[in-house]
Amino acid sequence: MPDRHDDLLRESATTVSAALADRKISAVELLAETEERFFAVNPVINAVVSPDFSVARIAAVESDRRRSEGRNPRPLEGLPVAVKDLEQTAGLRTTFGSSYFADHVPERDSVTVARLRAAGAVIYGKTNVPEFGAGSHTRNRVFGITRNPFDPSRSAGGSSGGAAAALASGLSVVADGSDMGGSLRNPASFCNVVGLRPSIGLTPNWPFQHDPWQTLSTNGPMGRTVGDTARLLSVLAGPDRHSPLSFPARTAPLVLGAPGRLKIGWSRKLGDLDIDPEVNAVLDETGLPTLVSLGHTVTDREPDLRPADRAFRVLRGLGFVRSHGAALDAQRDRLSAEVVANTEYGLSLTVADYVAALDARLEAFTTMVDLFTEIDVLAAPVAAVPPFPAAWDWPHVIDGVEQTDYLQWMRPCWRISITGFVALSVPCGFNAAGLPIGLQLIAPPGHEQRVLELAQQFETARPAWRQVPNVLGPDRPHTS
Repeated sequence: MPDRHDDLLRESATTVSAALADRKISAVELLAETEERFFAVNPVINAVVSPDFSVARIAAVESDRRRSEGRNPRPLEGLPVAVKDLEQTAGLRTTFGSSYFADHVPERDSVTVARLRAAGAVIYGKTNVPEFGAGSHTRNRVFGITRNPFDPSRSAGGSSGGAAAALASGLSVVADGSDMGGSLRNPASFCNVVGLRPSIGLTPNWPFQHDPWQTLSTNGPMGRTVGDTARLLSVLAGPDRHSPLSFPARTAPLVLGAPGRLKIGWSRKLGDLDIDPEVNAVLDETGLPTLVSLGHTVTDREPDLRPADRAFRVLRGLGFVRSHGAALDAQRDRLSAEVVANTEYGLSLTVADYVAALDARLEAFTTMVDLFTEIDVLAAPVAAVPPFPAAWDWPHVIDGVEQTDYLQWMRPCWRISITGFVALSVPCGFNAAGLPIGLQLIAPPGHEQRVLELAQQFETARPAWRQVPNVLGPDRPHTS
């Protein structure tokens, strides 16, 4: 794979912001370069949809005017950004990946988008998603498949697959994501970028896709580097009057220090999961020795998180009933198979199922709490497989074991989601085919700084994010 360091669109947000501050490039010029990259690369990977560069230029001109007037730069001042297509953007088409909303243009921004704009981001388009975010493979009937920048014959993951692919290919300086069962961490691993699932309530959003009191799904930041991810977290974090679970004050740091010596648990299977040997080979050969070389104490740990499986499926199913139950009969033919299956499962559940799921969730949470009396961070696979062929719906067999449905292969992420613990995917290395593999770093709720600092230390020792994807090489691959 090519390894270039002269591409500003692939640099960190800190470097791009410095170039703007030093007047080496203007926000208008940076947007123009992004537009050129969009027309050159996006037809191959299909990461960004519904672009509107004319409106974005107005924001870029305003950013340059603010800078010329000597006003203090905002955290994302002048940075081109594409927003996940689950977020409402005033005046910019928002489809949620659904043909039912193919022509939907919202009148107001979501809280996430409003905070991005207030921070100076120049929003020019949306990042592709599976319908209503259901699934870890980004494809829908409105825009089609999003492909992996490292190999366009492969999946970019999902549901934030468009966001991760845009980051990797230099189409967005930072990117917002969301995560219920791994929708932010899985594509980060597949596309060699960073994705953080924060504590519930730290990054509130509105209008809600789900119950405002639900504790499975959360918005979160993504970036090419850990520092970029922390910067975006500080923009997205903070209280909101619409969110009953939001934190009363901003808590996310912009400046990350050294994590100190940590006790790290090393998990290859998160208990008993089916994990492709290629994944653990990369983590064992690159991730484990890197953590040891940094002075941390690393010991094997395999928490029993089987109760999380029961809890997640039930609580997710009930959430789908709330969101899509009314539409199931009237619009079944317009809904994806994943949305239909999840909603029908939710409709089959009983009150006894719900109570049992709550008990199982408590059991999984208690297991993690007890584990963390002995360790500071748990390190584990992010995804059970390397990026799989884009023509697949999902991996049906992992390490010789048949997967029962499309949720089964995503368990390395959603076993953690159910506990409410903080989790981050950081680039770790590549398999023999040159496909990215991420390392998942996990800590108790409220400990974003701990995982960010460890991830930044890991990234400094092993800057895998610097590897340029093949789609940016001299011989751009075809999508067939």
